[in-house]
Amino acid sequence: MTRAEKESIVEELYQKFSNTNNFYITDPQGLNVERVNNFRRLCFKKKVEYKVYKNTLIKKALEKLDTDYTSFGESVLKGFSGILFSNESSNSPANIIKEFRKSAKSEDLLPLLKGASINSDLFIGEENLTALSKLRSKVELIGEVISILQSPVKNVVSALQGSQHTLAGLVKALSQREG
Repeated sequence: MTRAEKESIVEELYQKFSNTNNFYITDPQGLNVERVNNFRRLCFKKKVEYKVYKNTLIKKALEKLDTDYTSFGESVLKGFSGILFSNESSNSPANIIKEFRKSAKSEDLLPLLKGASINSDLFIGEENLTALSKLRSKVELIGEVISILQSPVKNVVSALQGSQHTLAGLVKALSQREG
């Protein structure tokens, strides 16, 4: 690979990292060609991009970003590295990894989660996979907040509608008492 090709890949990666809020770095080592292709198909179906890059190129692209990814360079970028890019949801790549492992019906945990960046927050290590898979998306959180805010209003409206006759009687009794 020529120097110009490497610089082109670093620039491409830099653009992807800049334009993607969520990315996961995995270790696909040990997956045979068939399983890698099945994993790529699952990613494509779930609208998540998956590519394998050299660690040195990933490191150079991360160094160009504003966020400090030094800990990634020290502990995550070793061996083989595949990157899952997700714009849709922060938990989608984690769920894809878990789903793929279940469908593989084997006891290996491939691909391994090496690290993830969720809105510039760093998660390092396989032990974070379950927690990352339970993260809610921005849309889900907004929906929850809206339903929480609507709840008191709905209770008042339903109380008023359910007791229309009682309320009307109360208003009538109050108006007669004052008159």
